[in-house]
Amino acid sequence: MTIQLKPLSEVNHQAIRLLCEKLGIADTFRFVNQFTTGHGNYTEERDALFGHLTLDDIVSAIENKRHSQLPDKALNPTENKPTS
Repeated sequence: MTIQLKPLSEVNHQAIRLLCEKLGIADTFRFVNQFTTGHGNYTEERDALFGHLTLDDIVSAIENKRHSQLPDKALNPTENKPTS
């Protein structure tokens, strides 16, 4: 008895199609993403992006971002405070 193997690309295509039918597109991609390893070198990329920054630089950037996203009332909590 001889077994005819399908090309791996065909098996993958069929598997994705079946998963989409049973799980839906979103859950199929969530499932498949568990098994993808990505590409590149995370450590080198982070060093290239942030290696020149000090901890103080990073903390200041976070504080500035938070400050710019706060509504005006949050910046000065004593303003518009009800009097008793």
